[in-house]
Amino acid sequence: MGSTNPWVRSLEDSPQDLDADGGVLTLPRPAAALTPQPVVVQPVGSEPFARRMIDRCDVADLWWVGAHGGAGESTLEQLLDGSAAAGHAWPVMPDVDAPTPRAVLVARTHASGLRSAQQAATEWAAGLVDIDLVGLVLIADAPGRLPLVLRDFAHVVCGGVPRSWRLPWVQAWRAGEPLSADTVPRDVGRVLDDVRAAIASQTT
Repeated sequence: MGSTNPWVRSLEDSPQDLDADGGVLTLPRPAAALTPQPVVVQPVGSEPFARRMIDRCDVADLWWVGAHGGAGESTLEQLLDGSAAAGHAWPVMPDVDAPTPRAVLVARTHASGLRSAQQAATEWAAGLVDIDLVGLVLIADAPGRLPLVLRDFAHVVCGGVPRSWRLPWVQAWRAGEPLSADTVPRDVGRVLDDVRAAIASQTT
């Protein structure tokens, strides 16, 4: 569980960003001190992110936490065995001795989705929630490339979580076609593999 806010960091700490095809892109270390480019970021909401008490019989290797309505956590639940959608709330275990829930935040790439993801990640970074946060999945909210202001905002938000991934727009999902990990686009399959690897690295 994080104890400090990762947005307050030295420029020597290179954040992770999202490449155009999905996955994690590690930015190079700056050769010299640089002045950060201005990014317009809306203030994080003051209301705390919701909590959800997990039933003793409700066990999951990974919880998908939607940062807002329509984030896509239910879709990801169907694509990754052993995972479950926690809805729009942090999962809370009923027993203090229970293992810390492992979770991935999920959000759309529109402005309100990014703000919601930032709010949730800020709570985690401040130590206000007992969660083993694996990372953040951003799902495209529309076809095409993100506008520059949203790419910059996504860069800021992703810098505050351990890992970040991006899923492209999948028209078949919008049309309601059946979901299967065996038939997803290559970019989606790569992200799912990365998430599995991240989980495995934390359990070994």
